[in-house]
Amino acid sequence: MTSAPRQAAFFDLDKTIIAKSSTLAFGKQFFAGGLINRRAVLKATYAQLVYMASGADEDQIEKIRRHLTEMVAGWDVDQVRSIVAETLHEVVDPIVYHEATELIAEHRAEGRDIVIVSASGAEVVEPIGAMLGVDHVIATTIETVDGRYTGEIEFYAYGEHKSAAMRRLAEQHGYDLALSHAYSDSATDLPMLEAVGHPTVVNPDRELKAIAMARDWPVLHFSHGVSLQERLDRLAKPSTPVIASTAAVGTAAAIAAVAWFGTKRRREGASARTV
Repeated sequence: MTSAPRQAAFFDLDKTIIAKSSTLAFGKQFFAGGLINRRAVLKATYAQLVYMASGADEDQIEKIRRHLTEMVAGWDVDQVRSIVAETLHEVVDPIVYHEATELIAEHRAEGRDIVIVSASGAEVVEPIGAMLGVDHVIATTIETVDGRYTGEIEFYAYGEHKSAAMRRLAEQHGYDLALSHAYSDSATDLPMLEAVGHPTVVNPDRELKAIAMARDWPVLHFSHGVSLQERLDRLAKPSTPVIASTAAVGTAAAIAAVAWFGTKRRREGASARTV
């Protein structure tokens, strides 16, 4: 008997799973750790406000990318990972969309692997992926030498690079992309959405909304943040059949996340892996 082809659900991260830019979210924490100065914190805060108000076009994203890669040159990799691990709960947990966690649970219940595809750095995206219990992470990686960032990008998970990485992952794990799903908020992720048979836009920018309307793609609007404790409560007392069917898996993932937060160190053997 021939088994059904494997499927995946690919999620952009910023403004799709979480309500802010993950790249900019840790500005205050990096300042507290002595990695950046107060001016850089204010600049990151302003960039976050602009991003939330109007999104970011390709030129703006490129400027942010260039600024960030120049800024991190010389940073100690272990220190960055430690800061993210120790502050992940306070920074990211309050800005996770409840609707996204429900959607992830639905896809999990239907047998699909969950993949985060983000232009943010792997040092930020991998712990978020572990927190959410996803199967794989595709993220930007920066070159390191002797435990420090050089400021040179090894892999930029952006635009066509996202879709190429998705195809490589599909080949490795046997995903049928024609049967798979993808979610994003930005027109810059059009290649990612076009790579699957079931694209859906979430909180779309103006350009992507127009494309979705022209192509009759589903449009979702996420707005409700949900804390880790709320996720634990919902998993313990599921209110829908979908969540009930995934309670065992979801609760285990959430408990693991709590333990990971408590140890305040990089979780080894995380299920999220960088492609």
